[in-house]
Amino acid sequence: METIHKRKLVDYEAPNASTGMINGRSSNILNWDDTRYPWAYPMYKTMLANFWIPNEINMSNDLKQWKELTDQEQVAFKKIIGLLAFLDSIQTDYSGKIADYLTDSSLSALMQVLAFQEVVHNQSYSYVLSSLVDQQEQEDIFEYWKHDQVLQERNQFITDGYQEFIDSPSADTFLKSIVYDVVLEGLFFYAGFAFFYNLARNQKMVSTSTMINYINRDEQIHVSLFSRIFNETLNENPELDKDYYRTFATETFHKAAQLEIEWAQHLIGNQFPGIPLEDLKDYIRYIANKRCSLLGCEKPFPSYQKNPLKWIRAYQEVDEGKSDFFEQKSRQYTKVSETNGFDDL
Repeated sequence: METIHKRKLVDYEAPNASTGMINGRSSNILNWDDTRYPWAYPMYKTMLANFWIPNEINMSNDLKQWKELTDQEQVAFKKIIGLLAFLDSIQTDYSGKIADYLTDSSLSALMQVLAFQEVVHNQSYSYVLSSLVDQQEQEDIFEYWKHDQVLQERNQFITDGYQEFIDSPSADTFLKSIVYDVVLEGLFFYAGFAFFYNLARNQKMVSTSTMINYINRDEQIHVSLFSRIFNETLNENPELDKDYYRTFATETFHKAAQLEIEWAQHLIGNQFPGIPLEDLKDYIRYIANKRCSLLGCEKPFPSYQKNPLKWIRAYQEVDEGKSDFFEQKSRQYTKVSETNGFDDL
């Protein structure tokens, strides 16, 4: 199956619940109680429950601490923020383009929410920088991705995969672009996240790190969404070669991990306080393995079974309702959830 069709605006003869992830039929009228995928509505509610905006986070303490950071910390901080802004910018656009080919109204709706969250993430980077540096320096930071060769190679790895789907949409480029998406949201953020979490555990730039945690939480849901799309598409279309696409995913993550390692080494070097480079390399390989498991494919680094940065779990996997590891106070904006009465309201 090479041809892939865009979702119709309206199909009077089709059911509300779609007949397939791609090349299916749907009226395109969304009824959350009548959808093909039972996981779509719970995911939608989780995404809404996680709603946040950058201005809710007070940056005054970070501003006081900014001048106390070492030159190395400041340079890494600014470069990582600039990188994250690039990744979330292209992600906003990509999610809209792939949504056109999802022939299921619930999945299209999830993509709209996802795109909105990516815009909020970009706002957060502008918000952080405007709190810490002047306008000209902020603009320079947002231009950094154009001038660093190591970063260019890393970013082009993703953008080439996205562009191939945009230029030549097919089932093949659709599935491959999803793998690149999971690389972007599930791996290429993570060395940068580790940097901010390391600052937080040393009581530095806690507000920025709190914001990064919210972004991290959103991205984990996005990874889950795209992994489900990948697996559902393969399961619904037996004519597609599952082994080929899962092998492609494993090989892509192997290459992506190497690019992320090269960039991490280029950014923080061998002597960055609190994050031994070898541990960070192993952590990147470990995360690559986790993402491949979600995609149902072989791990690219089978011997890396444990997280070498165990301390990071306290910052990355904060459960709902638990104490904030940054500020020791509740970070829950949501008053109710699926487990405490959402559906009873």
